[in-house]
Amino acid sequence: MTTMPQDTPVDRYFASIRAALDGLDIFLRDDRSPLYRHALVAQVVSGYVERLEASFACWRNHLDYAKSFRISRAESGFPVFQNVLELENDRRTAKARLAEIPEADTLREEMADFILRHKAFPKDLQQSMAERLYLERVQEGNVFSPLVLPETIKVSVNPKTMRPYYMVHWGAFDGSSNLPLVYTVMVEDSSPDIVKMLVTKDGKLNGSVNIPLPVGGLLNPTLARSFDAFVERNSAYSLSPSTIATNMDKDFDELHPKQLRRIVLGPFYSAGITEHNRRVNDVLEKVANPANAWLLTWTIQDIYSKTERPARRGLWSSEPAREEFHIETDDLEAARTGVSAYEKHALIPHESYQALYAAGETESVFAGYQTHIISGGEVISDV
Repeated sequence: MTTMPQDTPVDRYFASIRAALDGLDIFLRDDRSPLYRHALVAQVVSGYVERLEASFACWRNHLDYAKSFRISRAESGFPVFQNVLELENDRRTAKARLAEIPEADTLREEMADFILRHKAFPKDLQQSMAERLYLERVQEGNVFSPLVLPETIKVSVNPKTMRPYYMVHWGAFDGSSNLPLVYTVMVEDSSPDIVKMLVTKDGKLNGSVNIPLPVGGLLNPTLARSFDAFVERNSAYSLSPSTIATNMDKDFDELHPKQLRRIVLGPFYSAGITEHNRRVNDVLEKVANPANAWLLTWTIQDIYSKTERPARRGLWSSEPAREEFHIETDDLEAARTGVSAYEKHALIPHESYQALYAAGETESVFAGYQTHIISGGEVISDV
């Protein structure tokens, strides 16, 4: 099979995003990294990074037979949402489509026979082979879908409230911002049947109940389907974390969200490709090795409950328990985005950081960010 010419903008983009995701994965797995103090969160995000890596591998294969791929050059630096939708559709239809394409060995034999008989390259057969390889990768790949449904990864008990609590995560690729989003929530469950089943009289998790974590969906089976529907409606980037947590609190009387976290992956900057920061792009274009001419940013946003208003039960009316969420009004960005706290991170290859430093741009580019430099397969933080 022929391949696309090397060092095209397409090749540079896929090489740089692959390097950035590899670097982020190294950062997440490093026990010295700032995020590792939240080991479970780092583990969750690593899973979504793997999904992104699988998606980009599929998109690169797709370009071998269908020249349609667009990225959000002026905003996120990630593929536009249409690519994500098409990949999801291909994942769902891959099995049926593969059944209509000859096996790879058969195609190779037919290609060899065509070349011998016609002294020409079999373009149609090449297209079929490329499509088969793409669909096989899509079918086996754990890709980043428009919505990655919730999964419960931790169950414990709050001895003060005598309720079980879950850590649940889900993902969404936002269609307006073209950004991958990862959500985690720590939520208590006051459903009487669940409390009776999971909590012992001394306020501990009932060890006799076998819970094979992770569990697909919310652990509470009665609420699992409606919780899936909730996250589908409430995972847009345009919604603030406080709005999502408040909506969850109002929609589920038995669920009490104590902390909700959103990790926004991106924007991503790649020399000669993205256009959302001219100053950064000008410096990155001077980096000798194009594979190192990139910058990946991400933001961690937290909203947590400062107190719970107890339930009120009266003769004529009643009101369930409700959370009061803390928004840090002393910080303008925290107040604007509706969060209790946030962290902004930037990951950059050493060569690109040196170029920004030489241009006198590091202070302006990384103001407000925790900066992490990747060099020789290791990450150096707090520079």
